[in-house]
Amino acid sequence: MPGPTAGTAGEKSTTTSSTSTRPGWRSIAVLGGLVALGPLTTDLYLPALPALTVDLHARPAAAQLTLTSSLFGVAAGQLLFGPLSDRFGRRRPLLVGLAVYFAATTLCVVAGSMPVLIAGRFAQGAAGAAGLVISRAIARDRYEGVAVLRFLASISLISGLAPILAPMIGAQLLRVTSWRGTFGALAALGALLAVTAVLGLRETLPPGLRQRGGLATTLRAMGGLLHNVRFLGFVLTSTFAFGALFGYISGSSVVLQQVYGVSPQTYGLLFGLNSIALVSVTQINGRWLAQRFTAHGLMAAGLGAAVAAGVALVLVTAVWDPGLAGASAALFVLTGSMGVILPNSAAQALTMVAPQSAGSASALLGVGMFLFGAVVAPLSSAAGHPSAVLLGVVVLGSALASAGTYLWLCHPWRRAG
Repeated sequence: MPGPTAGTAGEKSTTTSSTSTRPGWRSIAVLGGLVALGPLTTDLYLPALPALTVDLHARPAAAQLTLTSSLFGVAAGQLLFGPLSDRFGRRRPLLVGLAVYFAATTLCVVAGSMPVLIAGRFAQGAAGAAGLVISRAIARDRYEGVAVLRFLASISLISGLAPILAPMIGAQLLRVTSWRGTFGALAALGALLAVTAVLGLRETLPPGLRQRGGLATTLRAMGGLLHNVRFLGFVLTSTFAFGALFGYISGSSVVLQQVYGVSPQTYGLLFGLNSIALVSVTQINGRWLAQRFTAHGLMAAGLGAAVAAGVALVLVTAVWDPGLAGASAALFVLTGSMGVILPNSAAQALTMVAPQSAGSASALLGVGMFLFGAVVAPLSSAAGHPSAVLLGVVVLGSALASAGTYLWLCHPWRRAG
Protein backbone atom coordinates (compact mmCIF):
# COMPACT_ATOMS: atom_id res chain seq x y z
CA MET A 1 0.00 0.00 0.00
CA PRO A 2 1.26 3.52 -0.67
CA GLY A 3 2.43 5.91 1.93
CA PRO A 4 1.34 9.52 2.07
CA THR A 5 0.59 10.96 -1.36
CA ALA A 6 -0.40 14.37 -2.60
CA GLY A 7 -4.05 14.92 -3.34
CA THR A 8 -5.52 18.15 -4.56
CA ALA A 9 -3.58 21.34 -4.08
CA GLY A 10 -2.68 21.93 -0.49
CA GLU A 11 -3.89 18.55 0.77
CA LYS A 12 -2.10 15.42 1.90
CA SER A 13 -3.67 12.02 2.31
CA THR A 14 -2.58 8.66 3.58
CA THR A 15 -4.17 5.51 2.29
CA THR A 16 -5.56 3.83 5.37
CA SER A 17 -8.29 1.40 6.27
CA SER A 18 -9.84 3.64 8.86
CA THR A 19 -13.47 4.38 8.31
CA SER A 20 -13.02 7.75 10.01
CA THR A 21 -10.98 9.14 7.12
CA ARG A 22 -12.83 12.12 5.64
CA PRO A 23 -12.13 13.45 2.15
CA GLY A 24 -11.04 17.08 1.83
CA TRP A 25 -13.46 19.53 0.27
CA ARG A 26 -11.02 20.33 -2.56
CA SER A 27 -10.86 16.68 -3.59
CA ILE A 28 -14.64 16.45 -3.48
CA ALA A 29 -15.10 19.63 -5.54
CA VAL A 30 -12.54 18.81 -8.24
CA LEU A 31 -13.30 15.11 -8.62
CA GLY A 32 -17.04 15.64 -8.24
CA GLY A 33 -16.93 18.08 -11.14
CA LEU A 34 -14.99 15.62 -13.28
CA VAL A 35 -17.44 12.81 -12.56
CA ALA A 36 -20.35 15.19 -13.21
CA LEU A 37 -19.08 15.76 -16.75
CA GLY A 38 -20.39 12.33 -17.77
CA PRO A 39 -24.05 12.78 -16.79
CA LEU A 40 -23.99 16.38 -18.01
CA THR A 41 -22.75 15.19 -21.40
CA THR A 42 -25.57 12.65 -21.52
CA ASP A 43 -28.44 14.61 -20.00
CA LEU A 44 -28.03 18.25 -20.98
CA TYR A 45 -29.17 17.69 -24.55
CA LEU A 46 -31.93 15.14 -23.83
CA PRO A 47 -34.76 17.72 -24.05
CA ALA A 48 -33.37 18.68 -27.48
CA LEU A 49 -33.55 15.17 -28.96
CA PRO A 50 -36.87 15.79 -30.75
CA ALA A 51 -35.62 19.12 -32.10
CA LEU A 52 -32.30 17.84 -33.42
CA THR A 53 -34.12 14.88 -34.98
CA VAL A 54 -36.18 17.30 -37.06
CA ASP A 55 -33.28 19.65 -37.78
CA LEU A 56 -31.04 16.87 -39.09
CA HIS A 57 -33.91 15.14 -40.95
CA ALA A 58 -33.51 11.89 -39.00
CA ARG A 59 -35.74 9.33 -37.35
CA PRO A 60 -36.11 9.06 -33.54
CA ALA A 61 -34.15 5.80 -33.51
CA ALA A 62 -31.27 7.53 -35.33
CA ALA A 63 -31.30 10.37 -32.80
CA GLN A 64 -31.06 7.85 -29.98
CA LEU A 65 -27.91 6.53 -31.65
CA THR A 66 -26.24 9.74 -30.48
CA LEU A 67 -26.75 8.33 -26.99
CA THR A 68 -25.57 4.88 -28.00
CA SER A 69 -22.41 6.16 -29.69
CA SER A 70 -21.60 8.29 -26.66
CA LEU A 71 -21.90 5.26 -24.41
CA PHE A 72 -19.69 3.16 -26.67
CA GLY A 73 -17.22 6.03 -26.51
CA VAL A 74 -17.34 6.10 -22.70
CA ALA A 75 -16.71 2.34 -22.63
CA ALA A 76 -13.76 2.59 -25.02
CA GLY A 77 -12.37 5.62 -23.22
CA GLN A 78 -12.35 3.86 -19.87
CA LEU A 79 -10.44 0.93 -21.34
CA LEU A 80 -7.91 3.45 -22.65
CA PHE A 81 -7.58 5.94 -19.80
CA GLY A 82 -7.84 3.44 -16.92
CA PRO A 83 -4.70 1.45 -17.81
CA LEU A 84 -2.92 4.63 -18.94
CA SER A 85 -3.47 6.11 -15.48
CA ASP A 86 -1.95 2.99 -13.90
CA ARG A 87 1.14 3.38 -16.08
CA PHE A 88 1.65 7.16 -16.32
CA GLY A 89 -0.10 8.41 -13.20
CA ARG A 90 -3.55 9.95 -12.85
CA ARG A 91 -2.94 13.58 -13.79
CA ARG A 92 -1.47 13.52 -17.31
CA PRO A 93 -4.05 11.17 -18.90
CA LEU A 94 -6.82 13.20 -17.28
CA LEU A 95 -5.60 16.47 -18.80
CA VAL A 96 -5.25 14.87 -22.24
CA GLY A 97 -8.80 13.55 -21.99
CA LEU A 98 -10.21 16.97 -21.14
CA ALA A 99 -8.43 18.58 -24.08
CA VAL A 100 -9.84 16.00 -26.49
CA TYR A 101 -13.29 16.42 -24.91
CA PHE A 102 -13.29 20.13 -25.77
CA ALA A 103 -12.37 19.41 -29.40
CA ALA A 104 -14.98 16.66 -29.78
CA THR A 105 -17.73 18.78 -28.26
CA THR A 106 -16.87 21.61 -30.65
CA LEU A 107 -17.37 19.12 -33.50
CA CYS A 108 -20.86 18.37 -32.15
CA VAL A 109 -21.67 22.09 -32.17
CA VAL A 110 -20.94 22.42 -35.90
CA ALA A 111 -22.25 18.99 -37.00
CA GLY A 112 -24.31 19.29 -40.17
CA SER A 113 -25.57 15.72 -40.37
CA MET A 114 -26.51 12.88 -38.06
CA PRO A 115 -23.42 10.75 -38.93
CA VAL A 116 -21.11 13.64 -38.00
CA LEU A 117 -22.98 14.21 -34.75
CA ILE A 118 -22.82 10.51 -33.92
CA ALA A 119 -19.06 10.49 -34.55
CA GLY A 120 -18.61 13.58 -32.40
CA ARG A 121 -20.61 12.02 -29.60
CA PHE A 122 -18.40 8.91 -29.69
CA ALA A 123 -15.24 11.01 -29.35
CA GLN A 124 -16.90 13.16 -26.70
CA GLY A 125 -17.83 10.10 -24.64
CA ALA A 126 -14.38 8.52 -24.99
CA ALA A 127 -12.59 11.68 -23.86
CA GLY A 128 -15.05 12.43 -21.07
CA ALA A 129 -14.50 8.94 -19.69
CA ALA A 130 -11.08 10.05 -18.41
CA GLY A 131 -12.66 11.96 -15.53
CA LEU A 132 -15.00 9.12 -14.65
CA VAL A 133 -12.47 6.29 -14.56
CA ILE A 134 -9.57 8.26 -13.07
CA SER A 135 -11.73 9.72 -10.28
CA ARG A 136 -12.55 6.21 -9.07
CA ALA A 137 -8.88 5.23 -9.30
CA ILE A 138 -7.91 8.26 -7.20
CA ALA A 139 -10.47 7.15 -4.60
CA ARG A 140 -8.69 3.79 -4.41
CA ASP A 141 -5.28 5.50 -4.24
CA ARG A 142 -6.29 7.45 -1.18
CA TYR A 143 -8.81 5.33 0.74
CA GLU A 144 -10.00 1.79 1.33
CA GLY A 145 -12.84 -0.05 3.02
CA VAL A 146 -15.83 2.03 4.07
CA ALA A 147 -13.74 5.17 3.47
CA VAL A 148 -13.89 4.44 -0.29
CA LEU A 149 -17.67 4.27 -0.10
CA ARG A 150 -17.78 7.53 1.86
CA PHE A 151 -15.56 9.23 -0.70
CA LEU A 152 -17.65 7.95 -3.61
CA ALA A 153 -20.78 9.20 -1.83
CA SER A 154 -19.18 12.60 -1.29
CA ILE A 155 -18.28 13.18 -4.93
CA SER A 156 -21.67 11.77 -5.90
CA LEU A 157 -23.28 14.62 -3.98
CA ILE A 158 -21.82 17.00 -6.57
CA SER A 159 -21.97 14.76 -9.60
CA GLY A 160 -25.49 13.72 -8.68
CA LEU A 161 -26.68 17.28 -9.09
CA ALA A 162 -25.78 17.00 -12.77
CA PRO A 163 -28.68 14.75 -13.83
CA ILE A 164 -31.02 16.82 -11.65
CA LEU A 165 -30.07 20.13 -13.18
CA ALA A 166 -28.96 19.11 -16.69
CA PRO A 167 -32.39 18.45 -18.29
CA MET A 168 -33.84 21.56 -16.68
CA ILE A 169 -30.89 23.67 -17.84
CA GLY A 170 -31.06 22.07 -21.28
CA ALA A 171 -34.78 22.81 -21.52
CA GLN A 172 -34.21 26.44 -20.57
CA LEU A 173 -31.33 26.75 -23.04
CA LEU A 174 -33.75 25.71 -25.77
CA ARG A 175 -35.75 28.85 -25.04
CA VAL A 176 -32.83 31.04 -26.13
CA THR A 177 -30.78 28.83 -28.45
CA SER A 178 -30.94 25.70 -30.57
CA TRP A 179 -29.72 22.22 -29.71
CA ARG A 180 -26.28 23.35 -30.88
CA GLY A 181 -26.20 25.78 -27.98
CA THR A 182 -26.44 22.90 -25.51
CA PHE A 183 -23.24 21.44 -26.94
CA GLY A 184 -21.66 24.89 -26.82
CA ALA A 185 -22.37 24.95 -23.09
CA LEU A 186 -20.72 21.55 -22.71
CA ALA A 187 -17.63 22.76 -24.57
CA ALA A 188 -17.34 25.70 -22.19
CA LEU A 189 -17.73 23.36 -19.22
CA GLY A 190 -15.00 21.09 -20.54
CA ALA A 191 -12.63 24.04 -20.82
CA LEU A 192 -13.45 25.18 -17.28
CA LEU A 193 -12.81 21.71 -15.85
CA ALA A 194 -9.50 21.51 -17.71
CA VAL A 195 -8.33 24.75 -16.09
CA THR A 196 -9.57 23.56 -12.68
CA ALA A 197 -7.70 20.27 -13.00
CA VAL A 198 -4.48 22.01 -14.05
CA LEU A 199 -4.62 24.33 -11.04
CA GLY A 200 -6.18 22.09 -8.40
CA LEU A 201 -5.32 18.44 -8.99
CA ARG A 202 -2.04 16.82 -8.05
CA GLU A 203 -0.75 13.31 -8.62
CA THR A 204 -1.96 10.53 -6.29
CA LEU A 205 -0.08 7.53 -7.73
CA PRO A 206 3.66 7.78 -7.00
CA PRO A 207 6.07 6.63 -9.75
CA GLY A 208 7.20 3.68 -7.67
CA LEU A 209 3.71 2.19 -7.64
CA ARG A 210 2.97 2.58 -11.34
CA GLN A 211 2.70 -0.41 -13.63
CA ARG A 212 5.54 -1.14 -16.02
CA GLY A 213 5.33 -2.76 -19.43
CA GLY A 214 3.21 -2.36 -22.51
CA LEU A 215 -0.10 -3.67 -23.79
CA ALA A 216 0.67 -7.26 -22.84
CA THR A 217 1.17 -6.28 -19.21
CA THR A 218 -2.09 -4.34 -19.21
CA LEU A 219 -4.02 -7.25 -20.69
CA ARG A 220 -2.53 -9.67 -18.17
CA ALA A 221 -3.52 -7.38 -15.31
CA MET A 222 -7.10 -7.11 -16.58
CA GLY A 223 -7.27 -10.83 -17.19
CA GLY A 224 -6.15 -11.48 -13.64
CA LEU A 225 -8.89 -9.24 -12.31
CA LEU A 226 -11.57 -10.96 -14.37
CA HIS A 227 -10.43 -14.38 -13.14
CA ASN A 228 -11.50 -13.31 -9.66
CA VAL A 229 -15.08 -14.59 -9.62
CA ARG A 230 -16.34 -12.20 -6.96
CA PHE A 231 -14.77 -9.18 -8.66
CA LEU A 232 -16.39 -10.28 -11.92
CA GLY A 233 -19.66 -10.70 -10.06
CA PHE A 234 -19.65 -7.13 -8.81
CA VAL A 235 -18.70 -5.87 -12.27
CA LEU A 236 -21.62 -7.68 -13.90
CA THR A 237 -24.05 -6.75 -11.11
CA SER A 238 -23.30 -3.06 -11.64
CA THR A 239 -23.33 -3.55 -15.42
CA PHE A 240 -26.88 -4.89 -15.54
CA ALA A 241 -28.10 -2.46 -12.88
CA PHE A 242 -26.78 0.43 -14.94
CA GLY A 243 -28.60 -1.07 -17.93
CA ALA A 244 -31.88 -0.68 -16.06
CA LEU A 245 -30.98 2.89 -15.13
CA PHE A 246 -29.87 3.83 -18.62
CA GLY A 247 -32.87 2.17 -20.18
CA TYR A 248 -34.83 4.78 -18.26
CA ILE A 249 -32.41 7.64 -19.01
CA SER A 250 -32.31 7.02 -22.75
CA GLY A 251 -35.96 6.12 -23.23
CA SER A 252 -37.69 8.54 -20.89
CA SER A 253 -37.14 11.61 -23.08
CA VAL A 254 -39.08 10.30 -26.06
CA VAL A 255 -41.51 8.14 -24.07
CA LEU A 256 -42.57 10.86 -21.63
CA GLN A 257 -42.74 13.58 -24.29
CA GLN A 258 -44.23 11.61 -27.19
CA VAL A 259 -46.28 8.91 -25.40
CA TYR A 260 -47.44 10.82 -22.33
CA GLY A 261 -47.35 14.25 -24.00
CA VAL A 262 -45.32 16.19 -21.42
CA SER A 263 -43.45 19.36 -22.41
CA PRO A 264 -39.63 19.57 -22.39
CA GLN A 265 -39.82 21.68 -19.23
CA THR A 266 -42.11 19.16 -17.46
CA TYR A 267 -39.84 16.35 -18.56
CA GLY A 268 -36.89 18.18 -17.02
CA LEU A 269 -38.74 18.50 -13.72
CA LEU A 270 -39.70 14.82 -13.65
CA PHE A 271 -36.16 13.79 -14.53
CA GLY A 272 -34.84 16.04 -11.78
CA LEU A 273 -37.22 14.53 -9.21
CA ASN A 274 -35.98 11.03 -10.00
CA SER A 275 -32.39 12.23 -9.82
CA ILE A 276 -33.06 13.64 -6.36
CA ALA A 277 -34.04 10.11 -5.32
CA LEU A 278 -30.75 8.75 -6.69
CA VAL A 279 -28.60 11.42 -5.00
CA SER A 280 -30.45 11.25 -1.68
CA VAL A 281 -30.24 7.48 -1.37
CA THR A 282 -26.57 7.55 -2.39
CA GLN A 283 -25.81 9.97 0.44
CA ILE A 284 -27.87 8.04 2.99
CA ASN A 285 -26.15 4.85 1.90
CA GLY A 286 -22.60 6.23 2.18
CA ARG A 287 -23.05 8.26 5.35
CA TRP A 288 -25.46 6.15 7.41
CA LEU A 289 -26.56 2.78 6.01
CA ALA A 290 -23.03 1.52 5.27
CA GLN A 291 -22.11 2.07 8.93
CA ARG A 292 -25.04 0.05 10.26
CA PHE A 293 -25.79 -2.74 7.80
CA THR A 294 -23.73 -5.29 5.91
CA ALA A 295 -22.87 -4.56 2.30
CA HIS A 296 -24.63 -7.71 1.18
CA GLY A 297 -27.77 -6.77 3.08
CA LEU A 298 -27.81 -3.38 1.39
CA MET A 299 -27.24 -4.97 -2.02
CA ALA A 300 -30.16 -7.35 -1.45
CA ALA A 301 -32.46 -4.46 -0.52
CA GLY A 302 -31.38 -2.35 -3.49
CA LEU A 303 -31.71 -5.17 -6.01
CA GLY A 304 -35.09 -6.15 -4.60
CA ALA A 305 -36.34 -2.58 -5.00
CA ALA A 306 -35.04 -2.42 -8.59
CA VAL A 307 -36.81 -5.65 -9.55
CA ALA A 308 -40.03 -4.45 -7.89
CA ALA A 309 -39.83 -1.18 -9.81
CA GLY A 310 -39.36 -3.10 -13.08
CA VAL A 311 -42.38 -5.30 -12.37
CA ALA A 312 -44.47 -2.25 -11.53
CA LEU A 313 -43.39 -0.42 -14.68
CA VAL A 314 -44.41 -3.36 -16.88
CA LEU A 315 -47.77 -3.62 -15.11
CA VAL A 316 -48.64 0.10 -15.41
CA THR A 317 -47.68 0.22 -19.09
CA ALA A 318 -48.90 -3.16 -20.38
CA VAL A 319 -51.68 -4.34 -18.04
CA TRP A 320 -53.20 -1.43 -16.14
CA ASP A 321 -52.74 2.15 -17.28
CA PRO A 322 -52.96 4.75 -14.49
CA GLY A 323 -51.26 7.27 -16.77
CA LEU A 324 -48.17 9.32 -16.09
CA ALA A 325 -48.45 9.00 -12.31
CA GLY A 326 -48.01 5.21 -12.33
CA ALA A 327 -44.98 5.22 -14.60
CA SER A 328 -43.40 8.12 -12.70
CA ALA A 329 -43.75 6.35 -9.33
CA ALA A 330 -42.08 3.18 -10.67
CA LEU A 331 -39.22 5.17 -12.17
CA PHE A 332 -38.75 7.06 -8.89
CA VAL A 333 -38.26 3.78 -7.00
CA LEU A 334 -35.92 2.48 -9.72
CA THR A 335 -33.59 5.49 -9.56
CA GLY A 336 -33.58 5.44 -5.77
CA SER A 337 -32.52 1.78 -5.73
CA MET A 338 -29.46 2.64 -7.83
CA GLY A 339 -28.20 4.82 -4.98
CA VAL A 340 -27.57 1.58 -3.08
CA ILE A 341 -26.60 -0.86 -5.84
CA LEU A 342 -24.05 1.14 -7.83
CA PRO A 343 -21.86 2.63 -5.06
CA ASN A 344 -21.80 -0.57 -2.99
CA SER A 345 -20.87 -2.81 -5.91
CA ALA A 346 -18.16 -0.35 -7.01
CA ALA A 347 -16.71 0.03 -3.52
CA GLN A 348 -16.54 -3.72 -2.93
CA ALA A 349 -14.90 -4.32 -6.30
CA LEU A 350 -12.31 -1.54 -5.85
CA THR A 351 -11.27 -2.64 -2.35
CA MET A 352 -10.43 -6.10 -3.74
CA VAL A 353 -7.54 -4.75 -5.88
CA ALA A 354 -4.15 -3.17 -5.22
CA PRO A 355 -3.75 0.59 -5.87
CA GLN A 356 -1.49 0.05 -8.90
CA SER A 357 -4.36 -1.84 -10.58
CA ALA A 358 -7.09 0.60 -9.55
CA GLY A 359 -7.23 2.27 -12.96
CA SER A 360 -7.71 -1.05 -14.75
CA ALA A 361 -10.27 -2.18 -12.19
CA SER A 362 -12.15 1.10 -12.53
CA ALA A 363 -12.09 0.70 -16.32
CA LEU A 364 -13.54 -2.80 -16.12
CA LEU A 365 -16.27 -1.56 -13.79
CA GLY A 366 -17.19 1.20 -16.20
CA VAL A 367 -16.79 -0.46 -19.58
CA GLY A 368 -19.40 -3.13 -18.98
CA MET A 369 -21.87 -0.60 -17.66
CA PHE A 370 -21.61 1.71 -20.62
CA LEU A 371 -21.45 -1.03 -23.26
CA PHE A 372 -24.64 -2.55 -21.92
CA GLY A 373 -26.15 0.91 -21.61
CA ALA A 374 -25.35 1.47 -25.27
CA VAL A 375 -27.16 -1.74 -26.18
CA VAL A 376 -30.35 -0.91 -24.26
CA ALA A 377 -30.41 2.81 -25.20
CA PRO A 378 -32.43 2.46 -28.45
CA LEU A 379 -34.67 -0.42 -27.34
CA SER A 380 -37.61 1.70 -26.19
CA SER A 381 -38.00 2.73 -29.85
CA ALA A 382 -37.14 -0.66 -31.34
CA ALA A 383 -40.66 -1.03 -32.75
CA GLY A 384 -40.13 2.09 -34.90
CA HIS A 385 -41.84 4.42 -32.43
CA PRO A 386 -41.45 5.19 -28.70
CA SER A 387 -43.04 2.51 -26.49
CA ALA A 388 -43.64 2.72 -22.74
CA VAL A 389 -44.13 -1.06 -22.65
CA LEU A 390 -40.71 -1.70 -24.19
CA LEU A 391 -39.17 0.70 -21.69
CA GLY A 392 -40.70 -1.35 -18.87
CA VAL A 393 -39.44 -4.62 -20.34
CA VAL A 394 -35.89 -3.24 -20.65
CA VAL A 395 -35.90 -2.04 -17.04
CA LEU A 396 -37.30 -5.30 -15.66
CA GLY A 397 -35.02 -7.55 -17.71
CA SER A 398 -31.91 -5.62 -16.68
CA ALA A 399 -32.89 -5.59 -13.00
CA LEU A 400 -33.50 -9.35 -13.01
CA ALA A 401 -30.13 -9.95 -14.70
CA SER A 402 -28.39 -7.81 -12.07
CA ALA A 403 -30.01 -9.63 -9.15
CA GLY A 404 -29.40 -13.05 -10.68
CA THR A 405 -25.73 -12.32 -11.37
CA TYR A 406 -25.20 -11.06 -7.83
CA LEU A 407 -26.66 -14.22 -6.31
CA TRP A 408 -24.76 -16.47 -8.71
CA LEU A 409 -21.26 -14.99 -8.61
CA CYS A 410 -20.95 -12.90 -5.44
CA HIS A 411 -22.21 -15.65 -3.09
CA PRO A 412 -23.72 -13.28 -0.52
CA TRP A 413 -24.76 -16.15 1.76
CA ARG A 414 -21.09 -17.07 2.31
CA ARG A 415 -19.95 -13.72 3.66
CA ALA A 416 -21.13 -11.52 6.48
CA GLY A 417 -20.35 -8.14 4.82
